[in-house]
Amino acid sequence: MSDALLNALTEALADLVTSVATCDDDVLDPDTAVKWLENTGYLLGRLSPADRGALSVLLRQTAARRPDGGLRDDVLRICEDFGIDDDQHELYCDAVEDLGRRFVQTVRDVDPATPVPTCPGWTFADLVRHHGTTHRWIEHLVRTRAAERVRSKDVPLELPPDPGAYPQWLAGSAEASVRTMRGVDPDTPMWSYGADQRVRFFPRRLLFEAVVHLADAELALGQEPRIAPGTAADGIEEFLENLPCCPWLAEPVGVLPEGSLRLVATDTGAGWTVSFGASGYRWTASGSVLGRGPAVPVRAEAPAASVRAEVTAASAGVQGPAGDLLLLLYGRYRPDDPRFEVSGDRATLDAWLRATAF
Repeated sequence: MSDALLNALTEALADLVTSVATCDDDVLDPDTAVKWLENTGYLLGRLSPADRGALSVLLRQTAARRPDGGLRDDVLRICEDFGIDDDQHELYCDAVEDLGRRFVQTVRDVDPATPVPTCPGWTFADLVRHHGTTHRWIEHLVRTRAAERVRSKDVPLELPPDPGAYPQWLAGSAEASVRTMRGVDPDTPMWSYGADQRVRFFPRRLLFEAVVHLADAELALGQEPRIAPGTAADGIEEFLENLPCCPWLAEPVGVLPEGSLRLVATDTGAGWTVSFGASGYRWTASGSVLGRGPAVPVRAEAPAASVRAEVTAASAGVQGPAGDLLLLLYGRYRPDDPRFEVSGDRATLDAWLRATAF
């Protein structure tokens, strides 16, 4: 693509975004403006860090061609508003670090023999050992730039003999994994068990391991999990993106009868349609929150009529807060929980949940 075309496209993007963002309500419906900006932010959020860096340079060059004052400032603000300058790898590492601290604080004083109902047969000792093992395993994979699968049982765990010491062991394991991930170029090629065969796959994957297992601990203690809507939306997409790469999920999904499932987050307006059956597995997203990742702004609750229309277009539909939908996908909540509104063919929904059960 020529420099002239890149500059022209950047100029057009800058003009469109700034016009929509600053347009008076009597000229452009505010809900339409928000939707346009959110969809633009969603697409920009999917760019690689290298592409975001290139776009940042182009936008700053565009701003420099504008006269001093409001117009130049509006263009420069695009980079901040859409997180174009943000380092997504570092943001995910920050989020994993934060979740690691929360996890340790939650489990530190709990009797290791306490059952974890959302993981049948597990105790808190099992849950903490599993999560710490995942940190140790990923730290080893990234540090050695593994070119092929290494099983977690082949990684030194240095597990203490006393389950009461597991939380402190988990804290050290999480610190080591985050330190290692931060120290490696996220674009470095390596083996992963997901769609992205680069280092950057692992902090995102580890984040949602932490989100779900922290929820396991909180639910076992009678606490309501607190998952930021933007994080939950990203987690839903991470689940759907990587599903085809996981044989234990892809194979049962591959034999499902023809059907589709629509998930709509009532707190953000984000929606996902999943189709499966003889025509193959595919999914699409729409109306996602601005940006993607561990820290994103969230707009007001979607209009109820719009949500209902999106849900009823699929074989089965579920609507509820984004965090609850994420935990539904991971089998931590059941669809008959009153926090959800289910519509359409319940058999299709139940078949999907059975096929994708962890």
